[in-house]
Amino acid sequence: MTVTTSDAKQAARQAHDSKTVDVLARLGLASRGAVWLVIGLLAVSVALGNQEKTDRNGALGAIAAKPFGELLLVVLVIGFLGYAAWRGLSAAVGHRDETDENKRWRKRLVSLTRALLYTGFAVSTAKFLVAGGGGDKTEPLTARVMKESGGRVLILVVGVVVLVIGLVTAVRGAMRKQEDRLEGYRVPAALRTPVTVVGVVGLIGRGLVIALIGGFLVKAAAQFDPKQAKGLDAALKTLAEQAYGRGLLLVAAIALVAFALWSFAEAAYRET
Repeated sequence: MTVTTSDAKQAARQAHDSKTVDVLARLGLASRGAVWLVIGLLAVSVALGNQEKTDRNGALGAIAAKPFGELLLVVLVIGFLGYAAWRGLSAAVGHRDETDENKRWRKRLVSLTRALLYTGFAVSTAKFLVAGGGGDKTEPLTARVMKESGGRVLILVVGVVVLVIGLVTAVRGAMRKQEDRLEGYRVPAALRTPVTVVGVVGLIGRGLVIALIGGFLVKAAAQFDPKQAKGLDAALKTLAEQAYGRGLLLVAAIALVAFALWSFAEAAYRET
């Protein structure tokens, strides 16, 4: 039996629109929320004077240390893979309601990027489950790249891209663009204001934290100093070391918790 391109497309569309993929996508969004919730709570702990790892490895370690933690990590892996599968199908056959062809392809490219990103999250979480966590790899990776020909320029470009992504995320959050993703009619009346608030606060906060990391990468490239490059954990702890830093870190931590709550809202009410 010969499978044509048309048959494959039809099968992909059916999978994309299936209840199974819908459930997996929502599990992935909830998994994202769980990780960011733990990161936000760890950041609160650091703001109060404790020394915790406030990146994904720190969050995964905190989850693994709890009763049934390893089982929860398995659920996170499944969730991330489910989200990646949904995004991959969206990249292939999704956004069919978008009448502007250029905009539709841009949205599909974003979906593909997120599919690859969440596949990476699933793989790294599985590795953590099997082998345990590692440290913040941003500085060593940056150092290796900067040793290569053109590496400094590459780090500069990556830093600028990350900085812009962070700022755009924050601006879109302030403009409440994230609410376009929800099936608004399904959100209970009593939750509409809280959902709006956590969406705005969460997206602005997460965007500014991403922009902070991009800024450190730009600084590392400009000064030719890999030590200036920082991942999430180092960026938040550097923030805590500034004047009024613990207060700023507490605000950032609250914003990250808000983003986690927004992720749970998306898991419940997002249009998939």
